[in-house]
Amino acid sequence: MSTTQHTAETTAPGRYADVNGVHLYYETHGAGRPMILLHGGLMSGELFAPILPTLTATHQVILVDLQGHGRTADVDRPLDMALMADDIAALIDHLGLDRPDLVGFSLGGGVAMQVAFRHPEKVGRLVSASAHIRRDAVHPELLAQQGQVTGAAAEFMKDTPMYELYQRVAPRPEDFPRLLDKIGEAMAQDFDLTEQVRGLRVPTLIVAADADMAPPSHYVEVFKLLDGGLRDGGWGGEGRPAGGHALAILPGLTHYDIDQSPLFAAVTLAFLDQPR
Repeated sequence: MSTTQHTAETTAPGRYADVNGVHLYYETHGAGRPMILLHGGLMSGELFAPILPTLTATHQVILVDLQGHGRTADVDRPLDMALMADDIAALIDHLGLDRPDLVGFSLGGGVAMQVAFRHPEKVGRLVSASAHIRRDAVHPELLAQQGQVTGAAAEFMKDTPMYELYQRVAPRPEDFPRLLDKIGEAMAQDFDLTEQVRGLRVPTLIVAADADMAPPSHYVEVFKLLDGGLRDGGWGGEGRPAGGHALAILPGLTHYDIDQSPLFAAVTLAFLDQPR
């Protein structure tokens, strides 16, 4: 173990689990029904700090730093959401959790979805925020920007919160260009999760900002795949999706602040705390 990694482990408030060859960092906060909370790309679990007190008032929250992010060092494999989902499934087993709820934002929302696709028996409920299910759903000008994300951009990001966070907590701060390369490669891959979403058997809340990376219509489309919005809900809710799915488009927010919004915390808790 390198000196930098040893320092990160001894000063951080969390612990590490060795899963699938990844030395995965996680923190546990609060008490109650367990919720695994997954951050966005180039971020870490600590970015949820503004809403963490609200969530931990009634839930045990497990914050995870995904592969190559925050205090979890990168390994020799792509940044693939399916592989990261298997890491989370292994963490659930490692911690002995009984069907915890999964809440994820952006990259974390995609990873949380993949856990529900691949390991539905390990998941209670799912909240996926700002996670589009087709690459072409993203606004075209943003897709063009994503195509420019490579390690060469590291020099231009030195004044950003993402760079500052990585330099402060990463076991190998010099890996930031490598992370950018891998994020860029991942975003360049075409994908369409339509059929996987249609087959979801875990009660799911789809969340988006009203000015998100993809338009609100895309998240309505995702809700329709879950049997949502196709008919009147009825006085007693009898017309709602049979699988217990729901949709929330949050006003006045963007992809860049929804994960820290009290509205996001509120709709998440409202969905997770419904009778089961």
